[in-house]
Amino acid sequence: MKTEKQPIGAWIRRFLMEHLVGERNLARNTQASYRDTLALLLPFAGKMLKKPVDRLCIEDISADVIRDFLQYLEKERDCSIVTRNQRLAAIHALSRFIGERSPEHVAWCSEIRGIPFKKTSNATVTYLEKPEMNALLNAPNRRTEQGQKDYALMLFLYNTGARAGEAAHITIGDLDLGNSPSVKINGKGSKIRYCPLWSLTAKILAAHIPGRSPHEMLFLNRRSQPITRFGINTLVKRNASKASHRAASLRKKKSAPIPFATRPPSTSSALVSISTQSVPGWGTCRLILPTFMLKLIWR
Repeated sequence: MKTEKQPIGAWIRRFLMEHLVGERNLARNTQASYRDTLALLLPFAGKMLKKPVDRLCIEDISADVIRDFLQYLEKERDCSIVTRNQRLAAIHALSRFIGERSPEHVAWCSEIRGIPFKKTSNATVTYLEKPEMNALLNAPNRRTEQGQKDYALMLFLYNTGARAGEAAHITIGDLDLGNSPSVKINGKGSKIRYCPLWSLTAKILAAHIPGRSPHEMLFLNRRSQPITRFGINTLVKRNASKASHRAASLRKKKSAPIPFATRPPSTSSALVSISTQSVPGWGTCRLILPTFMLKLIWR
């Protein structure tokens, strides 16, 4: 019996709107990543097969088309292997979704899922010496409004170790600037953690929140709009370029908003266990931290 070809559009809608959101409850960033993959794949396949995207069938997205698409990402869009593998993971997920619900497409699913991930080496993560970190924090001109914003954001990153995307989504309501200042950070996978704030960080942040709603984003760009992770990356690079005049060694390092990469004051990597029971405003739990992070947190 010959199977009638099915348009892939309805399957993609179910995959994005029902499976990722309703069945899997994946993080919004993951949903956006999968959507962006298909937004790239469908026009590529349509152009390659000379068909409108709304006329593409499941069988049109063959293993050969996927391989050509992955080559297109690497060669023409200059994507890294990591990005290439992320796009392939989204395509694997779509093929598995269709194969599990349409038995006649199991063979197609096997072909797609048979495309392997490309092996890649992990990049070496560098660190900043304390003088380099000081030079970076001193780079903004704090006599200007923008300089004060830059300093507050970089100090926050240095204090909390938050990812750029996490810092971009901090709201004023996430701050607790009471006797034991802290901030609520919503991390990857919707995991929430609380991080203590230094008294200096709390003082600097407090100057940026008067008259603002708790629902507003804490960090704003030059246009007084919520800053994005890309904006944070640009901000750090801009100030790193200025700081390199004071600390020439910064020119040899790739600047990125990963503040806790600061080198520990000692070479010891020992871990210590502390209790938060004695910390006002904290529940009873135990934290396992490198010894150098204790000096950063409690100073």
